[in-house]
Amino acid sequence: MKSRRRINSENQPLSKRRLKTKPVLTLLAILFVGNIFWFVLWIISLVGNEEEASDNSKIVASIGNEKITHQEWMAEMERQAGKEVLQQMINYKVMEKAAEEYEISVTDVEIDLEISLILSSDDVDSSFRRLGEEELRDQIKSQLILEKVLTKDIVIKEKELKKYYEENESLYNIPTTYRTSLIVVDTKSEAEKVMKEIKSGSDFAVLAREKSIDRLSASLGGDIGYVTENHTNIDPAILKTVQKMKKGELSSPILLNNGRYGVVMLNEKKKGKHFTYGEVKEHIKRVIAMEQLPTSITPEAFWKEFNASWSYGE
Repeated sequence: MKSRRRINSENQPLSKRRLKTKPVLTLLAILFVGNIFWFVLWIISLVGNEEEASDNSKIVASIGNEKITHQEWMAEMERQAGKEVLQQMINYKVMEKAAEEYEISVTDVEIDLEISLILSSDDVDSSFRRLGEEELRDQIKSQLILEKVLTKDIVIKEKELKKYYEENESLYNIPTTYRTSLIVVDTKSEAEKVMKEIKSGSDFAVLAREKSIDRLSASLGGDIGYVTENHTNIDPAILKTVQKMKKGELSSPILLNNGRYGVVMLNEKKKGKHFTYGEVKEHIKRVIAMEQLPTSITPEAFWKEFNASWSYGE
């Protein structure tokens, strides 16, 4: 696959290139699988050390007289997500090999740009925003390697790159993002009680799991991911509150649109930025070039080249 046909993008009419498409949407598929991948790895990490993990008869849960062993637990996780997780692991390794073979590198600056675009987009499902920083960076790096391999021989003229930037400059005005945790309760008095417990030393994540009636965020210790002014699915009261907060600060009870009350904590703040043409030029080149490819290509297309195989045998 070292020899690739050179493609001049001007051979394609602008109408077929979807210049208004947000660049971050090319990452959605890999992020979806990544959610499963990192969740399963997190579960496995809870088992403990290697000696405990190898003890298949170890009881990990009990319901009355019924027991669930470590072996049963692992078997069920493999049944539910094992194939997807293994596929993602292979894809990561294959892309690392491809980077070596084609002498491709991905810088932290490139990854930072993609993260900024992802977190600022309202088109990305909220579950993606809850991925940890390290997990998100690893997945983006793998995707960028794939895109660079596929587009390394595609020629895009300078005037076309500048035209794209001018027509889509608003995409590169990144607002400030806030990594936020939330506890939702029915009444103001309940919210005040929660706030007092946290100030007295109780763990926010533990209380979120115990008391929050927002089930999705409660299961994640209250984490609702990064929020920005672009996210229309975020309660305006939450955004207005975190915009005034400092990192690590706890809010007073806030009235939500649904009539319930929330207590929020600001875990991290990423300052907004306007990216210049020079900073996003290579990103734009990949966006346009990827749209010139005849079909969607995934890392699986490189398995044969790098002698990848797996137990599922497909």
